[in-house]
Amino acid sequence: MEDKLKCLKEIMAGMESVLVAYSGGVDSTFLLKVASDVLGGKALAVIGDSSTLPTDEKEQALDIAEKLNVRCLVIESREISNPDFAMNSKDRCYWCKSELFSKLREIADREHIKYVVDGSNADDRSDYRPGARAAREYGVRSPLQEAGLTKDEIRKLSRDMELPTWDKPSMACLSSRIPYGEEITEDKLEKVEKAERILKSLGFKQVRVRHHDETARLEVNESDIPRLAESDLRKKIVSGIKAVGYRYIALDLEGYRTGSMNI
Repeated sequence: MEDKLKCLKEIMAGMESVLVAYSGGVDSTFLLKVASDVLGGKALAVIGDSSTLPTDEKEQALDIAEKLNVRCLVIESREISNPDFAMNSKDRCYWCKSELFSKLREIADREHIKYVVDGSNADDRSDYRPGARAAREYGVRSPLQEAGLTKDEIRKLSRDMELPTWDKPSMACLSSRIPYGEEITEDKLEKVEKAERILKSLGFKQVRVRHHDETARLEVNESDIPRLAESDLRKKIVSGIKAVGYRYIALDLEGYRTGSMNI
């Protein structure tokens, strides 16, 4: 793991200046920290703000960037206005990343920054990620992958660096809660965000609310399923999520797992 970290630092040093596609998640925060340590002021963070990014995630990301003393820009990303994205085909992520990376590339060129980098890690190669094609097309590099760093290693190194994200739950854009083939709309994304916020406010850390028309399918960690089913808490969840606009509230007995919509 230490050898991989050394390799990552060497990669970053060789880049000379970088723009980090930053979300405030485990991977991009760790990448930004290393980029800042190695390159100082030649590292720039940029957040793509859109309706697929929960508001509290953006606020937390900005707070972390400030504490890391890294310059951070927030730009508007309007992938939802692209019919190719909104129709929600299996290459949805490609259109989203194309929108983001094209804008990051423009900023990098304007700021005379050599490379745009993202937080894809070595584990991501095993999942379905059409956004990787957009990264190749826009020349976006993935230093964590290049160094061979896995998610677990990134968490351990983040803990050693005292980053607040070291144990942060995995996060994906809100559009991943909507089944492929069903149109993505601002209203659906807002409902999902509000429903997930309710679960988080009740102490559930790793959550997904999968949108199935009038039904909200809840995913929490397996260890949290007994607690979620407790009578008083269950009633709060049902009333809260129904107020958001869902008619039926279902608990997924398999619990949370990454990419369940890709199965």
